[in-house]
Amino acid sequence: MAGKSFSLNTEEDRMSDENAAQGETPETENPETEAAEVDPVEALKAENAELKDRVLRSHAEMENLRKRTERDVADTRTYAIAGFARDMLTATDALSRALVVIPAETRETADGALKSLIDGIELADREMQRLLAKHGVKPIEAAGQKFDPHRHQAMFEVPNAEVPEGTVVQVVQEGFAIGDRVLRPAMVGVAKGGAAAAPAPEANGDAEGIDKSA
Repeated sequence: MAGKSFSLNTEEDRMSDENAAQGETPETENPETEAAEVDPVEALKAENAELKDRVLRSHAEMENLRKRTERDVADTRTYAIAGFARDMLTATDALSRALVVIPAETRETADGALKSLIDGIELADREMQRLLAKHGVKPIEAAGQKFDPHRHQAMFEVPNAEVPEGTVVQVVQEGFAIGDRVLRPAMVGVAKGGAAAAPAPEANGDAEGIDKSA
């Protein structure tokens, strides 16, 4: 009998503990659940900001592509004939040399067939120069200018104390450029032994302060 009573008491204790456990109510909610909740308004704002940033980046890339394409098209249009123009300079040189070898007196007194020949050469030379200029090919200024290694090619030096050293005093062959590119540098003679070039005046905001010797 004693053993049976102990068994009943144990079963009652177990049931009592389960009932007590079921009756317990948590005092606070799980903080992890609260942290996991996201404000939908803030989420939409973040998504909107991200989309706006993507649109701005795409617009900037398209604008850069448009500008680069326009620049490439303009360069192609300007420099497409560069090779042809460089070859045509050989023909203009031949015409110019043909005129140079004819003495000035002969050109003035010529008549008949000789005069017609001279006039034809002069006309062809002027027309070639006009057509080159029409397509953006222009002569490079050299005589009296300060020597520029990017646009001039020094062939020899000329002792000359009357001009600043480094001044172009003689043009052996005319140079040409197309746009900002040099087709052929001018072949020149450069002064040596002259006075040093005057330093540029200090800029004071007036037009007189601009160095016009460059």
